[in-house]
Formats: sequence, C-alpha cells, structure tokens
Amino acid sequence: MRPLLSERGCTIAPGVRLRSLAEVIDHLGASGQTGIIDGTEIRVRRPAAGRKDREKFISGKNKQNAVKSMVVTDADGRLLFCSLAQPANCADITHARQLGLVKLLTDGPVVEILADAGYQGLGAQTGGRVVTPPHRKFKKDAPDWYEEMHERRRKAHSSRRIRVEHGITHLKNWRALARHHGRREHMTDTIQAIAGLLPHQQTITLAADERM
Repeated sequence: MRPLLSERGCTIAPGVRLRSLAEVIDHLGASGQTGIIDGTEIRVRRPAAGRKDREKFISGKNKQNAVKSMVVTDADGRLLFCSLAQPANCADITHARQLGLVKLLTDGPVVEILADAGYQGLGAQTGGRVVTPPHRKFKKDAPDWYEEMHERRRKAHSSRRIRVEHGITHLKNWRALARHHGRREHMTDTIQAIAGLLPHQQTITLAADERM
C-alpha cells in the first residue's frame, strides 16, 4: 500500500494534487503564494556493523541515526511536498540542490521561498527568490543600534517561516515517523504516503471542529 499512497501526492483542493517539486513551484507561482522549506530528520535503526555507508546516517545535529526529508509548505503551514529520504549527514542546502530547486526557481515562475540559515547561499543562486535570515555584518564589537536592528529582522523572518514547523509537527504526529523501526529502504514511501494522507486528516478534523 505504501508505494500506491506515496504516488497520490498532497491534496490542495478537491481533485487537485501536487506530486513533484516542479508542480509545487508552479502552483505557488500561479497562486502568488509564498512557500516555506525546511529539512526534517526521522530516527531510524542503526545500520549493521561493517556496512560501508554506515556513518552517512549519523546526524551531525542530533548525533543519532536518521534520514532526512525536505518539506515544503505554503504560508499557512499546509503541506505541499515531502522529498525522498536521504541519509542524515546530507546538508539541507545540498539536498535542495540535488532536488533541482535552484533550476526550478531560476527557470520557473517568480516565487518567494522562505528558508532558515541552513539554506544560505541559495538566495544568490536563485536571484533572491530564496530568502534566508540576514547575515551578521559585525562579528565582534557590533554597535548597539546594529544589534537591535539585526535581532528585529531575524525575529521577523522567523515569525514568517514558523508555519513550516507546524506542518512538520503534524507530519511527525503519525507514529510511523516519530521513530521508524522498519527498513530504511521504505522511508521515502512512508514519508510521502503520510504526506498524502495528512491533508485528508486535517480536512476531517476541521469539519468536525466546525460542527462543534
């Protein structure tokens, strides 16, 4: 069932589903919406001893065995896309490049994509379409006015992209992604299957809340 569910894509309207990153960029461009991207890690079983790529699954951030997926939501936190799973030592920006995000943004419609500091560098490659937190111009002895301005800009950016964290939280509320005990080879299908089911769950929940 997992491969069949993973092929359904994310439902954004009755009969309208997004199955690829290219379709997501086209949808954001046509609707004039802002997209938000972030990487999320899911813990997995430790690879067997002696496996050549064993170290690739160790997360540099959490020091745990995990796989990583890039999540895309709209400005309201609605899930639009989950990428294939990669070993956790793959940097967020490298994963985005491997998925073809740079080419899709430079050759496609004008779209604003919000991202965290892990994607700094994509802004220059996409003509400013990927927006990351502001760089610090003073590393030492920064004037008080600059510290205040930098903090204000950083918080403003963070408040705009916090919705992707909400989308990831809804995704990981499913037990299969809290910690995966099955085969790592099935992770891509599992993540994308849950991403396809999540919009239906949220629609049912909203309808129940409205009736109450």
